Amino acid sequence: MSDITQLGGRRRPLAATLEGILEQGIRDGRWPKGSKLPTEADLLAEYGVSRTVVREAVSRLQAAGKVVTRHGVGTFVVNSEATEIFRIRPDQIATLDEVLTVLELRIAVESEAAALAATRRTDEQLMAMKVALDAFSTAVEENRDAVDPDFQFHFQIAKATGNLRFIELMSALGGSMIPRARLDSSEEITPERAQYLRLVNEEHALIFNAVQSADSEGARSAMRAHLTNSRERRRMSAPQR
Repeated sequence: MSDITQLGGRRRPLAATLEGILEQGIRDGRWPKGSKLPTEADLLAEYGVSRTVVREAVSRLQAAGKVVTRHGVGTFVVNSEATEIFRIRPDQIATLDEVLTVLELRIAVESEAAALAATRRTDEQLMAMKVALDAFSTAVEENRDAVDPDFQFHFQIAKATGNLRFIELMSALGGSMIPRARLDSSEEITPERAQYLRLVNEEHALIFNAVQSADSEGARSAMRAHLTNSRERRRMSAPQR
């Protein structure tokens, strides 16, 4: 097993690290055009990461136009060239100002995504959102950060729109769109930090409740408030210049 967990972390999230490894393998011919990538289980075993990390890495490759997943069959390489569609690399959101630009983009896009999800979501998609909410709470209570379930909650809302373009954009952003994944330097979950994370998930719960109730305007407003609060919290936490 090639354990890549020591290569990720705050400077480079694990999903981005695994994405880079897989993309390099595609370019080097390990997985040529038309070939099938290893299964999710094989990637879990080989690289020692979580299922969420594998899925995000593959989603990012899909958004970049490198691979396509055929349900029940597998994930296949469709483009081994260096070209790619819109994406924001982790190294492009390394500063506070860059993170704020992404949050502004997310406010515009995800507010509408939440409104659409409220009227289009399936029971299965609603359950996936609830799973992410619960995973977030569990992570905080176990003194862990909750970047992965945070991303999953927002990604499941994008999926619930039924609009592939929302899904592609969220895949392109990936877990790096979660501000603390890029800017927080400490791994320690202090009581104050845990309380902050609980507040974030309370905002998620308001979005979830609106989506569950098919309240399109409520979902839009709750998502806008959540992401606007995230932006303002980031601004307030920045050192004074």
